[in-house]
Amino acid sequence: MDLIDEPESAGNTPEFTVSDLTGAVKRAIEGEFGHVRVKAEVGRVVRARSGHLYFDLKDDRNVLACTTWKGQVSSLSVIPEEGMEVVVQGRMTTFGSQSKYQLNATEVAVAGVGALMAMLDKRKKTLEAEGLFDSARKQELPFLPDVIGVVTSPTGAVIRDILHRLRDRFPRKVLVWPVAVQGKDCAPQVARAIEGFNAMTPGGAMPRPDLIIVARGGGSIEDLWGFNEEIVARATAASNIPLISAVGHETDTTLIDFVSDRRAPTPTAAAEMAVPVRLELLAGVDQMGARASRAASDGIARRKQRVADLWRVLPKKEQLTDDAKQRYDYWAEKLDVALISRVRDGKLRLGEASGLLRPSVLGNRIGQGRDRLTGLQSRLAPALGRTTAQARRDLNRHLLRPDVVRAVQSRAAKDLGATLRRMSTAALTQVERQRNRLGALDRMRETLGYRETLKRGYAVVRGDGEVVTTAKAAKSAATLEIEFADGKMAPAGKPAKAKTKTPPPDQGSLF
Repeated sequence: MDLIDEPESAGNTPEFTVSDLTGAVKRAIEGEFGHVRVKAEVGRVVRARSGHLYFDLKDDRNVLACTTWKGQVSSLSVIPEEGMEVVVQGRMTTFGSQSKYQLNATEVAVAGVGALMAMLDKRKKTLEAEGLFDSARKQELPFLPDVIGVVTSPTGAVIRDILHRLRDRFPRKVLVWPVAVQGKDCAPQVARAIEGFNAMTPGGAMPRPDLIIVARGGGSIEDLWGFNEEIVARATAASNIPLISAVGHETDTTLIDFVSDRRAPTPTAAAEMAVPVRLELLAGVDQMGARASRAASDGIARRKQRVADLWRVLPKKEQLTDDAKQRYDYWAEKLDVALISRVRDGKLRLGEASGLLRPSVLGNRIGQGRDRLTGLQSRLAPALGRTTAQARRDLNRHLLRPDVVRAVQSRAAKDLGATLRRMSTAALTQVERQRNRLGALDRMRETLGYRETLKRGYAVVRGDGEVVTTAKAAKSAATLEIEFADGKMAPAGKPAKAKTKTPPPDQGSLF
């Protein structure tokens, strides 16, 4: 050490500058301790913006400051967390600007299995509180993936077991992403592999996997610790591709098992979960095909039997038409009788109507109508006179003015004249209507008379002046006369009587 000369009055006590003293302390500490290993509990942990890591090691009485520079952080196998019991290796040094000594930590390891389990439990509770273990967010595995991505070591027995099992069950395309499965590089490489598979484009030059298997063989908790890292758990939870974790043996449990969509006890079991057995599928397809054929055959047979049963119970076509034929014959027989009866009834109604159309009857009805009209006319004049006299008396009784009386009389006279004209017109119209109706009935009588019938080829036979309707009456008659439409004649041997001016009796209707 370089000492500063001091005056004789200062005695023998040496005098240092601050830098000299700080340098002497630094050399003393670094020379005395050099490289050390410290076992303690992690206290405060700070990750500076510059990338340096600062944390404290403490026991029940003292605290030791530790520093890991930015370039040294990536080489740490374990990132210290508050409350973790660790063994830290490094070199003792000082920080003169703050008059403190510190440990430059170059390696951090968890102190024992108990500390690892405590840290694992704490990390597990944190991730579970965030919902990364919820079954609702887990995806269903594809039934038969086309491409399977495997994240594992390319040189271990795990990849050979997976490929062998896939080849035995159902050969599929396999993409292997090589990673370190233990040590400080394990966690970041596994996380990057999962993210890399998810970043692939579906249908691209390198096909994107439909399923991911993260696999590793068995080992100690320290060997499997990379799969307990938070970075791996979060990458697994963020995967859009269904993921099977197959880390360790059946008794080994890591954080990735809780976050993955399905956990397999072994890598071989993961391959069995990934694909079904091809031969079993073929056998199942054959079995379902046979069942479908049997079902179709049975269905056709049942329908044939049903058709045969229905055919036996259906009536014959002759039975379906027998009733209709019988009804047709029945109504055909009744039709002739009904037509004859209808014609006979029509003849009777026609005879009755023609009897009512005789001139004498029509003349009587017209005379009766004329008498009623004359009676009404004879009654109308006295009634109007009485009405006029009553109106005159009413006017006189109420002492109306002469001009008003004259106006009323004039209006009454006009109303009376209009009424008489309307009644006369109505009477004439009624008489004309009755005359037209009588003419129509007379024309109908002429049309229905026997003379019109004679024009259609009929004749009237008279014996002794009477109409003969039977052969017996014709034989017994002294004289016969046959009347045709154009005249009368007497048959040979039966001289006709001399014509008389007496008109023949009314024959009525032939119908």
